[in-house]
Formats: sequence, structure tokens, C-alpha cells
Amino acid sequence: MAGTAQQKRTGPVDAWGPDHGTVSRPTRGPADPEERGSGDGAELLDELRAAIGKYVVLPSDEALTAVTLWVAATHIQTVLQHAPRLAVVGPTKGCGKSRVLDVLHETVHQPIMTVNMSKAVLFRIIGKNPRTILVDEADAIFSKAGDNEELRGLLNAGHQRNRPAWRISGPEHKPTPYPTFAMAALASIGDLPDTITDRAVVLRMQKRKPSEKVTPFRSRYATPELNALRDKLAAWLGPLRGTAASMAPTMPVEDRAADTWEPLVIVADLAGGHWPASARAACVAMTRFEAVQDEQTNLKTRLLRDIHRVFEAHGNPEALSSLDLVTALLQDPDAPWAEHGTNGLNAYHLGRMLRDFDIRPANYRFDKGRQAKGYARNRFLDSWARHCPDLAETAPAPTHDATPARPAQGKPPAAPAGSLPIGPPGSPAGPKRAR
Repeated sequence: MAGTAQQKRTGPVDAWGPDHGTVSRPTRGPADPEERGSGDGAELLDELRAAIGKYVVLPSDEALTAVTLWVAATHIQTVLQHAPRLAVVGPTKGCGKSRVLDVLHETVHQPIMTVNMSKAVLFRIIGKNPRTILVDEADAIFSKAGDNEELRGLLNAGHQRNRPAWRISGPEHKPTPYPTFAMAALASIGDLPDTITDRAVVLRMQKRKPSEKVTPFRSRYATPELNALRDKLAAWLGPLRGTAASMAPTMPVEDRAADTWEPLVIVADLAGGHWPASARAACVAMTRFEAVQDEQTNLKTRLLRDIHRVFEAHGNPEALSSLDLVTALLQDPDAPWAEHGTNGLNAYHLGRMLRDFDIRPANYRFDKGRQAKGYARNRFLDSWARHCPDLAETAPAPTHDATPARPAQGKPPAAPAGSLPIGPPGSPAGPKRAR
């Protein structure tokens, strides 16, 4: 996800202007210092950052920077091409997720707070001047697989402009498009659906340590302070909407990550000072962290990583039999393979999952003349390089390629060099447990 490539946009792009009409977006760079407010924007963001940090403990300085910029971006969302989600997730209750939404409610553009929302309500409250949607207890909405799929689809569609929801309305039953574009923050115990977090700046909250102190959030005095900052943000960014609409900032990431973070970087570039560098540093750090999280939770990527570990534990032989590979995978008590399917992972399941990577078993001859279906290590190299680049960089290449055995004139194929020991996890011959 993270990289050094620059994302560039060319040609005019239609966007909603401050008067909710259509404006042309010529390609332009960051605003001139006079347009930014000669440092006023940077000072205002510093003030907002300090206020947010006073009431909540966020996972990192980068996360605090990201939330600050996300709040500011809600005030120019009428001219943005993407509406990044803010996913506030934690493993248990008491991690500060709801408190984050309390602070957001007093600082973002036209908030609407809810703990539940139907799809009909969602696309009826969004217009050309969208409100900022704040959803607490989102885990209750997406608690069961398959539930609220249409609502999830609307939230996904709303990440990008010009993705309306069509409905039949009125006595004439006329097809009518309803806008879905709006910035949204969702707080949840446990992860949100992958398609939402993929479009989100993700805050992975934890409970505060006893040494981490915050100011108690009391509406009678916190609200006036935060509302004053909200009004300052609107006053600063309102005149800069036209400038923001024309900006195409250089991004340190690509693809959807760039789409998600671009509004935050635009705000940082408008502010100037240390904010352009801070925003890009936060972007790189947080997207890289989420890439690792995604790799660890994605089942097929997990399989690739575990297979790499098994090959490495056996000295990277040219091939391993399907039976030995499955046995080694099942021996890891921390892996999900013992609970995969009805009776755990088997050779059939393994083949089905690896088929998506164009990796298929073939006949090989192993020690003591044993012939069996197996997998050549060199067949995994491309997938490791694409999906687990950190492993591929350090993976030693086999001494020579292993190729499927094809009996010629009734003779069995030659065996790959080396033996294929299998032992319990942690033993010299067994796979090392993943930590």
C-alpha cells in the first residue's frame, strides 16, 4: 500500500462547489501562502489537535494528526472527490471509541449522530451539501454475516462521488437517484467489514493506562470550546473551497489509500507549516500498519505466510508433499487450520485455496521412493513476492527448480534432494510457531 509513487490527476473533474453547483477543476498545486491565511491554518490545526488530545488518548501521534485533519476535511467535503471513513475500533468496551465520537460531534461539519440507521434514512439525509455521519456501536449493525448488506453497500458507495442509490419514488414511480457521498465515522467493538475499513482511516483504540490522563468530557464546558474551533475551521476553509477543489497533491501512497488520504493531505497543504510533512508521515505509517493487519487477518494470505514458515522449518526443500504440508499446518495451535471446514484443513481445501494463486499440486517422488502429490517451493515465489513482500525479500531461493514428476517409459520420477522431516511445533524438525 505504501510506496513512493506519486498519484496524479489530469483533466477537469466535476465537483460540487460551495453553492452546490458544478465547477470545473483545473489541475493546480497547493494554495499560495496568502490564500492559506499566512499561517493561520497551521495554528488553527495545532489548536484543534491539542483540544482533541485533551479529551481522548489515541493510539499514536500519527493517529491524532489524522483525526485532526479528518475533522477539518469535513468542512470542505462539498468539493472533495472522496469521502474517507474514520473507523474507530477497539477490542473491548472502555477504549474511548464513543468519546472520540463525542469530540467529533462538536467539531465536524453538520454532524448527525446515531447508534443505528436504516438504509432508507441514510440516503435521505445526504444531499448536495452532505452532513457528517457519526455511527456509534456499529458492531451491532454488522454483527452477523449477511446482515445489512445494503447499508454496507451504501457506505462503501459513499466513499466516492457520483455513486448514487437509485430508488423508485413518487406517484409516477419515477427512478430517482439519491446521493450517497458523505464523510462518516463509525465506532465498533471489533473490526468493521473489510470493505469499509479499506476505505477508512483506521484508529485502533486501546484502554488507557493508569498513567495516561485526560480531561473529563463535560458538555457544559467542552462543547463551547469545541464549537468555537468548529466555527473557526468553517471560517478558514470556507473561502478556500475553490482552491481545495483544484488541488492535486503529491501522495506517498497509491490506489484506494491515496483516495482515502487525499482530502486530509489537501487540508494539510492548505494549512502549511509542519502539516504537509506531518500528514504524509501519518499517511505512510498508518497505511503500512493496516496493510500488515490485513495480511494477518486475510485467510489466504495467512496460508501463504504459514506455508512459507513450513518450508523454512524444513530447510526450504524443493517440494513438500500435500500430506506433510497439511500435517505441519495443523500442528500450529495458533493457526486457524485445525478449525477450517468441518474437520480441519485437508489436502482438498489446501488445493482449492491455492488455486486462486495459480498454485497446483503435482506428483513428486520423496525419500525412500515414496511418490505423492505435493507442492514445489518455486511455485510459491511469485505469490510470496506479490502478497507477502517482506517474506519474499528474505526467502532463500532453492538450489534448483522442482518440477512435476512425469514418469517416462514406466520409470518413476527422480526424487527432489533432501528429506522431508515432520515433527511437533517448536522441535528442530517441526515448524516454528508464529508469534
